[in-house]
Amino acid sequence: MRAACVVVALVSACAMAQDRIEPVPKPLVHVGVDEKLDAPLPLALVFKDDAGRDVTLGSYFRPGHPVLLTLNYYRCPMLCTLELNGLVAAMQGLAWTPGDEFTVVTVSFDPRETATLARAKKQSYLIDLGRPSAEAGWHFLTGSAESIEALTKAVGFSYEYDRETDQYGHAAVVMTATPEGRVARYLYGVVFTPETLKLALLEASKGKIGTTWERFILYCYHYDANEGRYALAARSIMRAGGALTALVLGCAIGGFWLRERRHRPVRPEGSP
Repeated sequence: MRAACVVVALVSACAMAQDRIEPVPKPLVHVGVDEKLDAPLPLALVFKDDAGRDVTLGSYFRPGHPVLLTLNYYRCPMLCTLELNGLVAAMQGLAWTPGDEFTVVTVSFDPRETATLARAKKQSYLIDLGRPSAEAGWHFLTGSAESIEALTKAVGFSYEYDRETDQYGHAAVVMTATPEGRVARYLYGVVFTPETLKLALLEASKGKIGTTWERFILYCYHYDANEGRYALAARSIMRAGGALTALVLGCAIGGFWLRERRHRPVRPEGSP
């Protein structure tokens, strides 16, 4: 599935409003996302963290902790900022914090960017998030052209460099990955609701985070790609309702049987 960049959508809307067809700008022709659901991430790839140390992508994956993966570049004048601002707003609405229940990894796809720039971006977004402990759970990486190409290819993320503006055309998307390092879900746009983010993380963790009630809620929802959110799944609700009905009936019958047995008169030994 190809997901167009927000800029493409704006250009198309303007063209329709003016009742004429405009060609897609050349830098955006090959921009989009080809979803690779359940594909393994190349965890052995080496990047640099915001302190300039070599790290592998796999070092940010651990049992029971899903990962939010974003592909941005730190000099982006608009779209990346909007996307990461939207992610921060969604995380502010969660009771969970990066580093505790889940991990966030932001990777620059511009090989010219440095750890110094990554560190400045990290500090800026941590201040916006307002949770100091998240410093250990939100990682901003840079890397070589080879590592960037391997990662973007693995997740189906296509972007184009425009020499005239020295900027990149790219999609706005956040991906969730399982603790084992497989792609679980793509969330598009620059606005994410806390509920959608929570359900995506629950799904990626396979129910290993959150309360019993939250895991039950996930069972009743499925991801609606057209709407970009989780919708109630009628079949799951019917199954859950049937199981609950059976449990209630079982408890009622069991209770009735116990009461009857408790109040049943005891017959003397040897009586017919």
